[in-house]
Amino acid sequence: MDQPDKEPPVTTAPKIIVALDYPAAAPALALVDRLDPGRCALKVGKELFTRVGPGLVETLVGRGFRVFLDLKFHDIPNTVAEAAEAATGLGVDFFDVHASGGTEMMKAAVEASKEEASRLGIAAPRILAITVLTSMRSTVDEVLALAERAREAGVDGVVSSAWEAKAIREALGKDFLIVTPGIRPAWAAKNDQRRVATPEVAMSNGADFIVVGRPITKAENPAAAAQMIRDAMAPAEVPL
Repeated sequence: MDQPDKEPPVTTAPKIIVALDYPAAAPALALVDRLDPGRCALKVGKELFTRVGPGLVETLVGRGFRVFLDLKFHDIPNTVAEAAEAATGLGVDFFDVHASGGTEMMKAAVEASKEEASRLGIAAPRILAITVLTSMRSTVDEVLALAERAREAGVDGVVSSAWEAKAIREALGKDFLIVTPGIRPAWAAKNDQRRVATPEVAMSNGADFIVVGRPITKAENPAAAAQMIRDAMAPAEVPL
């Protein structure tokens, strides 16, 4: 039987965040047209955001997608607070800051986001702290120290490799979000990620969301690729 080219709608919260790593809005929207907001969230990173600006984010939010704005804010507290306020105003569900920016910087982001959300009468986005990029090597102790610093600052969770997710979950509990990039199904190439993991490993190690890019975006049938990943996740998946 042929796999569907368009994903059927569902009502459960998506666990997959599709990385829209494109150089322009047109190819990103062409992919989005083949996805359903009930089955995945979307990540907008630095390249796409820098090229096309916030209008695309507003379009995605307007289509009902949960959006992870992945700009990895890292600057003095006041500057990051202003960026957090702007991200909140776009209506995104998640944005991130670097844990290495320090406690005061992260606190400033949390406070500014909550104040802007209250002013607009909307739910505040969940703020994630970057621990160590999945293209870099790290130790569990290093990642845990950054994650603990992030929790103390009031952020909602971390972006972390699947290989540290289990330790984070055990140390920081079930309510601390873990978003795991560097996901490669067994049938996909590793590309430029060093610390990659399969969807099954990420979910069984405690990830709440997985970020998947090229295995979906470069697939001949993105909807079918997403479904294959979803099927692999199912045995280990736990509800939000």
